[in-house]
Amino acid sequence: MLILSYVAMVIFIVGFLYKIWTYATTPAPLKIPTTPAPTSQIGVAGRYVGEVVFFKSLFKGNKWIWIGGYVFHVAFLLIILRHLRYFINPVPEYLVLLQQAGIYAGIALSFPILYLLYRRIFVDRIKYISSASDYFILLLILSIAVTGVGLKFISRVDVLQVKLFILGLFTFNFAKFPDSLAFLLHYSLVLLLLVYFPFSKLMHAGGIFFSPTLNQVDNSREKRHTS
Repeated sequence: MLILSYVAMVIFIVGFLYKIWTYATTPAPLKIPTTPAPTSQIGVAGRYVGEVVFFKSLFKGNKWIWIGGYVFHVAFLLIILRHLRYFINPVPEYLVLLQQAGIYAGIALSFPILYLLYRRIFVDRIKYISSASDYFILLLILSIAVTGVGLKFISRVDVLQVKLFILGLFTFNFAKFPDSLAFLLHYSLVLLLLVYFPFSKLMHAGGIFFSPTLNQVDNSREKRHTS
């Protein structure tokens, strides 16, 4: 499992950076900011705050999808923050305060995923444009959420063993993998997510910052655009 962990992390980091490099070096031959577009770089930054923090375009397009997407992303963020306790020693006070919220987020994460799956299965126009990868990533994240909640409430694992193992990966002071089949399943699914991340639509997490419809200033009359 040690080797698989390092392989997954290398694929994730290298794949993510390669994708970002590809986005950054891809020419943008046209001036195509989505109107009404900002006319200054400060305006572009403000637009990005609206998109990244509040999902402004999604809110305008479909309120129900916005609710599902927003709950999903906030819950995912809280879960990631909660899991930082396994990577840091000692654990900062703010992470301690987030632990309970992270548990509720783990439970809540399943509901927006089920909603998104429902749309892809039963809404014809969404089903038509859905591919196998769309279903796979939703089912994968759902499986991670369910097994994670199961580790908390059903098949509990020794948290100290988990922390020693995770810290050992980053300090090269290797520790025994926790003796839990439930944790093995959950951990393996997380590694699979890391491997798949750079090759999936999840790369919108980084790709959004290279979208010419969002990052361009509407100054085509004032300044010549060069690709």
